[in-house]
Amino acid sequence: MNNTIIRFENVTKSYDDGTVVLKNINFELERGKFYTLLGPSGCGKTTILRIIAGFTDASTGDVFFNGKRMNDVPANERQVNTVFQDYALFPHLNVFENVAFGLRIKKVKETEINDRVQEALKFVNLAGYGNREISEMSGGQRQRVAIARAIVNDPEVILLDEPLSALDLKLRTEMQYELRELQQRLGKTFIFVTHDQEEALAMSDEIFVLSNGEIKQSGTPVDIYDEPINRFVADFIGESNIVDGLMIEDYKVRFAGKEFECVDGGMKPNEKIDVVIRPEDLEITTPENGKLIVTVDTQLFRGVHYELSTYDQDGNEWLVHSLKKADVGAEIGLDFDPEAIHVMRLNETEADFDKRLEAYGDEDYE
Repeated sequence: MNNTIIRFENVTKSYDDGTVVLKNINFELERGKFYTLLGPSGCGKTTILRIIAGFTDASTGDVFFNGKRMNDVPANERQVNTVFQDYALFPHLNVFENVAFGLRIKKVKETEINDRVQEALKFVNLAGYGNREISEMSGGQRQRVAIARAIVNDPEVILLDEPLSALDLKLRTEMQYELRELQQRLGKTFIFVTHDQEEALAMSDEIFVLSNGEIKQSGTPVDIYDEPINRFVADFIGESNIVDGLMIEDYKVRFAGKEFECVDGGMKPNEKIDVVIRPEDLEITTPENGKLIVTVDTQLFRGVHYELSTYDQDGNEWLVHSLKKADVGAEIGLDFDPEAIHVMRLNETEADFDKRLEAYGDEDYE
């Protein structure tokens, strides 16, 4: 049995004024997984969601659902429900009637409506709240009502368009756990849109990073974080130290005026590259024991670690996350393992990146 539930083939979306919001998008989504479309405002992620839902038509290309071409299928005939950013709840209806609305449109029998609504409310931890007015519900509770309304129709795919953005940080974190647990209990395909990198990393089975209407990279959260393919992805996903470098030969790179062993290969000798080292992979040591010698510019306490902004003799800035303190103005050493050095080819596509990984057997990316 083919496990693919949604497939985009060469999908482009443009408008009459010449604006192109999606450029030749291709991907396959498997049923029962949590996917996140991640990127800055205007990158095209919500447009993909709207095309899947049937609210927007693709200009060119095809969209398939369970192997069937869906381009001309109206939104109300798709096995998809959407949770919107503002929840789109009806203020004049109570919780029960908000959840039951779609079932009443479909003329489902009253006894079945009652059973399904009560089950949906129980699923989102709102059992007993059916008679409450929407105005009496908190932000987190309203979100649960919106999710209950989406799942009560038993869709195959649930689309979530930045549904956590209006919540405060503590509640947002709690709802991340609840959404992920809900998706696993339901076994449905969730497609989640956000511009929050930490949110995407915490919740997803797979992430699609978008910029300017293109998918720059896709993969598991670990893939994306540990093996970004270009400067945009490395800079957008988490905090990164990115410096210019030179690939001397396979497994040997030069940056910050020194040569270092690394675990990357498959490039031309002396090819110009970008080098990424994550702040948490830099260890503070004495200057004589450091692979790099830097001067501490600023230091902030972040609760779980100290954040140091430092610079080397070539003017490269190095952000460090450490449990150790250092004095501002002091000269310290930075140590790191070869595995901490990630080499990015300039302007490398995801297809080229995958070929290079296959050729050089990067086991961490499997």
